[in-house]
Amino acid sequence: MASLSRVKEAVVVTPSDPTPSCVLSLSAIDSQLFLRFTIEYLLVYPPGQNTNQALTATRVKAALAKALVPYYPLAGRVRPKPDGSGLEVVCRGQGAVFIEAVSDRAVSEFQHAPRYVTQWRKLLSLHVADVLKGAPTVVVQLTWLKDGGAALGVGFNHSVCDGIGSAEFLNCFAALAAGKHGEFRPMPVWDRHLMDPTAVSPREQNHAALFDKVPDLCGFMNRFTNERLCPTSVVFNKTHATELKKLALSTSRLSSEFTAFEVLSGHVWRSWARALNLPSNQILKLLFSVNVRERVKPSLPEGYYGNAFVLGCAQSSVKELTEKRLGYAAGLVRRAKERVGEEYVRGVVESVSGETKASPDSVGVLIVSQWSRLGLDRVDFGMGRPVHVGPICSDRYCLFLPVNNDGDDDDGGGQGISVKVMVAVPTSAVDKYELLVNSPYS
Repeated sequence: MASLSRVKEAVVVTPSDPTPSCVLSLSAIDSQLFLRFTIEYLLVYPPGQNTNQALTATRVKAALAKALVPYYPLAGRVRPKPDGSGLEVVCRGQGAVFIEAVSDRAVSEFQHAPRYVTQWRKLLSLHVADVLKGAPTVVVQLTWLKDGGAALGVGFNHSVCDGIGSAEFLNCFAALAAGKHGEFRPMPVWDRHLMDPTAVSPREQNHAALFDKVPDLCGFMNRFTNERLCPTSVVFNKTHATELKKLALSTSRLSSEFTAFEVLSGHVWRSWARALNLPSNQILKLLFSVNVRERVKPSLPEGYYGNAFVLGCAQSSVKELTEKRLGYAAGLVRRAKERVGEEYVRGVVESVSGETKASPDSVGVLIVSQWSRLGLDRVDFGMGRPVHVGPICSDRYCLFLPVNNDGDDDDGGGQGISVKVMVAVPTSAVDKYELLVNSPYS
């Protein structure tokens, strides 16, 4: 039976204090074609004791107005530059959208993957499909669940901030709602020129594989467009990570231990490829986000909330990826990570800002995004930490999500040990994918 949801209020929230009236340029990385969409988070909070819903909604709305003062570009509107060279933000204090709603869903429903990709769509009922047509840069929806819990849906124009930047904003916003006072760190920094092309071209073109198109030998895109996608969700805890590391090391020529991200990415990629039953000569790519704040020279300032990531690219034929063991796939991921340095980043910046405005192709591609590293699991609006963090809609992007009450430490590779992996795969492949991803020795 379909869930019932009702919007109680929908308003535009403007900054609580005067903010600069200006037009700010977005960087070449911000302006690239494949970031012109809305990134949508879903945070689910457990029932609280004696929660005053009206007071909480008022407090959250007021905190949003306060947070939009230091982060005033998030109250603006994105548009193309007149010369077509990129994007810019018109800052006139236009505001963000705040929605309060009620739903007959319960917190327990979010322990598992949704039954279909748009099942949780009403938890962020204003979906901005075109981010360049005067749409709000930020949309927030607070939905009260039937058991007293709450769901917070948040949409960000991805052209304005990346995952780390949006999480920093959310933690500032939440701290204000929780009644915390004082100066919040990090303070937001604009400085988008730091991710623009420089006068000196990169000496190496080691990023070329990212934008190279591969032949579609199997109707790859038609399959993902025409066949219904089924969401999946699998949790890997410390024991699973240790097993995967041992397996990868025993099947690799490398002598140093892999990180949890390397083995988990390799394992999910192999399972996905094997489940899809693709031709052996089809070329596949694994693209994954790499934070470059500390990989460029000089490093970006603390509080830089623009897009400061590039995509690492691992590539293999189906035959090699599926017939060779986990150590091969994890090794490809490691080498792809190691290629991302100053020259690689500058090469990507030049490619996405040139006349061709290069953008990654989708044929044979699985994209991994590491939400488990953003700090979304710490976003506390005074209702405690979220018991679920994920996307509003599950799709073919593979997300590594934080797991609530995870007592595991970081593995040294910047990746928390317990991770929930969520990805939607074609219905014809879902059973095989779930079998393989839960069977690392197969």
